[in-house]
Amino acid sequence: MFGTLYESDHTKWMREMLAKNPAWVEDQKAGRAIWWDKRIDLDQQARYQQSQEANKSYPYDVNFDF
Repeated sequence: MFGTLYESDHTKWMREMLAKNPAWVEDQKAGRAIWWDKRIDLDQQARYQQSQEANKSYPYDVNFDF
């Protein structure tokens, strides 16, 4: 119905570069694992959030006792 889908120049370039450099795929996976692919311990996260001190209503008040 619509024919071929549009593919940007950047996408075409990335496909070409990944075809020429297949090791990049593993590098991408390793980089993603460092920053994004993390297991989250929900109990630990909840304990952390509960342990946080509540924010003061207005921290810049000159009459505020520390």
